[in-house]
Amino acid sequence: MQQKHEAEDDAGGKSLSAQLDSRGRLRAGVVLALTVIAVYVCYLLAVPFLPALTWALALAILAMPAQRWLEAKLTSRSVSAFVAVIAIGLIGVVPMLWLGRRLLQDAASGATLLSEMVAAGEWRELFEDKGPLAPVVTWLDAANLDEAFRTVASWLTTFSASFVSSSLLGIITFVLTFYLLFYFLRDRTRMLGFMRDISPLSPAQTETVFRRVKDIVYATVYGTVVVAIVQGSLGGLAFWWLGLPAPILWGTVMGLLALVPVLGAFVIWIPAALLLALGGHWEKAVVLIAWGSVVVGGIDNLLYPMLVGRRLRLHTIPTFIAILGGITVFGAAGLLLGPMIVAVTMSLLQFWSVKIDRDGPATAAGETPNSAKRN
Repeated sequence: MQQKHEAEDDAGGKSLSAQLDSRGRLRAGVVLALTVIAVYVCYLLAVPFLPALTWALALAILAMPAQRWLEAKLTSRSVSAFVAVIAIGLIGVVPMLWLGRRLLQDAASGATLLSEMVAAGEWRELFEDKGPLAPVVTWLDAANLDEAFRTVASWLTTFSASFVSSSLLGIITFVLTFYLLFYFLRDRTRMLGFMRDISPLSPAQTETVFRRVKDIVYATVYGTVVVAIVQGSLGGLAFWWLGLPAPILWGTVMGLLALVPVLGAFVIWIPAALLLALGGHWEKAVVLIAWGSVVVGGIDNLLYPMLVGRRLRLHTIPTFIAILGGITVFGAAGLLLGPMIVAVTMSLLQFWSVKIDRDGPATAAGETPNSAKRN
């Protein structure tokens, strides 16, 4: 009889334990569902501010060495962060606003000049006496280039006049970027600690992701953006030196094309050299080809190792997808977000490959015991 009671007690205890476990799993499932919903709603709230968050994060990463130096000199994180934000604004934003306005003015004047050339028929002389290129005249006549250039020139002139005042969204993004930058610089230790605490990855893996994000920001800004700016500047300088129209406009276009893998500044300077040759300016055409091939095209191989060193550099294919896909999905902020997302995703896939590695458990992020011994 006693054994029977003990068996019933054991069964009752197991049943109660099963009920508690079931309730615990149900509660955990509800909490998980609520967490996913809350995170998704927070994502929706953050989407309008994604460009400002992205640029603020990138600027904070790039300004971190200077911020640490300022903190050592000024002893106050708030004051040092404020000084850093003001310095970044003066160094970066003021020239960009000036360049943007000059660019639009140059574009408008260039479109007007091209419209006048089309109306006067000067462009015909480039093709009519060139045999195989003569059909180009007929095709361009049918395209009604005169009206198209007049429309573009009128639009650019109007847009240039209201470049700063009409871009309310751009002004909000600009102000919000520097507002967020201040707190990213001042409270970076607290923010990084919070992200480490909530990260589902191991401490070593979390640090690996942080390092990848930092490296991709450096590689994108210094290895892609800065090099593209230099290439565009050198291309625009060549256009100005050779007397070609709208050097600021075409230099900017060359810089933008240099951001895209596979494409580059040659998309602009090769047709320009061809037009110079067709117009009989062979010396200028040869100079432009030599300058574009050696200086503009070769500056990437010289500057990238100096600016980036051994930091992360993605293969051409994922870089192409990351940059163009990022810009398509996120706009201008995708120039950074695309490579960052791709780099973090590749890190997570690497963690999984280590996890399922049958040679042994991982001792650190991306390492097996054998690789750890070799290191």
